[in-house]
Amino acid sequence: MTAPSALETAATVDAPAELTDGYHLVVDALKMNDVDTIYGVVGIPITDLARLAQAQGIRYIGFRHESNAGHAAAAAGYLTKRPGVALTVSAPGFLNGLVALANATTNCFPMVQISGSSERHLVDLKQGDYEEMDQLAAAQPFVKAAYRVSRVEDIGRGIARALRTAISGRPGGVYLDIPAAVLGSIMDKEEGDKTLSRLVDPSPRQLPAPEAVDRAIEILEGAQRPLVVLGKGAAYAQADERIREFIESTGIPYVPMSMAKGLLPDNHPQSAATARSLALKKADVVMLIGARLNWLLNHGEAPQWNPDAKFIQVDIEPKELDSNQPIAAPLVGDIESVLEALAERTKPGRITAPTAWREELAARSKQNIAKMAERLKADPHPMQFMGALKAVRDVIHEHPETYLVNEGANALDIARNVIDMHVPRHRLDSGTWGVMGIGMGYAIAAAVESGEPVVAVEGDSAFGFSGMELETICRYKLPIVTVIMNNGGVYRGDDINPLESDDDPSPTTLMLQARHDLMIEAFGGKGYRATTPAEVTAALTEALASGGPALIDCAIDPSAGTESGHIAHLNPKGITVGNITPAKK
Repeated sequence: MTAPSALETAATVDAPAELTDGYHLVVDALKMNDVDTIYGVVGIPITDLARLAQAQGIRYIGFRHESNAGHAAAAAGYLTKRPGVALTVSAPGFLNGLVALANATTNCFPMVQISGSSERHLVDLKQGDYEEMDQLAAAQPFVKAAYRVSRVEDIGRGIARALRTAISGRPGGVYLDIPAAVLGSIMDKEEGDKTLSRLVDPSPRQLPAPEAVDRAIEILEGAQRPLVVLGKGAAYAQADERIREFIESTGIPYVPMSMAKGLLPDNHPQSAATARSLALKKADVVMLIGARLNWLLNHGEAPQWNPDAKFIQVDIEPKELDSNQPIAAPLVGDIESVLEALAERTKPGRITAPTAWREELAARSKQNIAKMAERLKADPHPMQFMGALKAVRDVIHEHPETYLVNEGANALDIARNVIDMHVPRHRLDSGTWGVMGIGMGYAIAAAVESGEPVVAVEGDSAFGFSGMELETICRYKLPIVTVIMNNGGVYRGDDINPLESDDDPSPTTLMLQARHDLMIEAFGGKGYRATTPAEVTAALTEALASGGPALIDCAIDPSAGTESGHIAHLNPKGITVGNITPAKK
């Protein structure tokens, strides 16, 4: 073998080192940690980041508004149990995405929002940079954690820190700020690669203390009217078999919160969903699994609840315990580990639900189901919410793989009661905050992450928050059917302006003659107009069979619906409009 010449040696020494930059390091760090999809809106300074991610095999889904991209990332986190990633521009774009990030934190969905930002030295001296804002400070009050990467060599660490924080313990939203100068910074590739790392066990199991498990078993053993409440945390945990085993082996009746519907089929004999009021009012021991005693459960307070009820709570976050009611048996840990421990430490037959209690709930359920069946038989004209939603329910029963996204006031409340679920994590709705505008983002995420058909049942008001994403749905040819309950108003469409001489519509009036079906046709999707339940059935059946983007505009009686739906009691009681004398124009 011939030794290299002096000229060859010199050429090797003088060869330029391979370089990388902030853009590449972000993409490399995400790929190293199995991020395969990014939801976002491009612009300065992150457009090339989206281009590079796409070129490197990460799917990029481009939205028309950052809030909707963020809601999609949040839903992706919920469905996959991995942090969903949203990419936004600086300042206004960041703030738009922050709405979804805060909502993800409230709902305990793992999500990371990565935003470009202005030059730090200009922001700190308030010199008026392009889209100047201290985004880190703005995000901190609304998220689980917020971080800023100030050096290109810290990008790998920042990505890893954000992903781990989002998914570990109680999941939530994490903000990661990467200034434009850092994205454009260049460094030696070999040295840059050394700064990247793959997370090891980012969401470790958390086992409950044995004495805590024994305490819970003892309380359950003495219960005469036990009840389990399943929250969306139970659905997120993906401990489906453990939950089923616990429910069925003990015989305890259960009530699912809306996004926990389908963990066990809604027609399961132990489901007390159709006797919910009676179950809450009389249960003497209540076991909360992935559910919180917040406003959705009336804070565990009488008269909705038995004032003498003892609560057992399964939660991964110790600070949640005793937040509203004393917790007699705290079980701190991840849901699967807690249920495994209960199974291991409980003797067979030790925990049971007395027959009299189960029969009492079953009788009330039978009574309420019969009442609902009578209401669903009616077929009034104009079409009512019940008739349209029954049609949706019956078609979805034929397609159990379908994901259901649901938002609105009456559209949400009535659909929750009418459309039963039989598959876990196939219902996504407004969640803990009851926020409107999640519809199209959640629907897009469900379609992208699962590849299955999605039906988004929307109030016409709720749809307006994200309706432009119809273009996104059509651009990516997603199998999403949007069903709009169009009664021409926020809550209902028959309100009037009390000032008779004023031609403006009332604050809750929308355009009754709106043709949402024509909107999707403008983008190449299929639009339908339905005025009867039979037409809803035909349109939805055809739309699902097509496998493409579609929208059904359901003409609902404008007098149908109630103010604020089922939560009208939250409206402050002051002087009513009927007692106000309209001012003269």
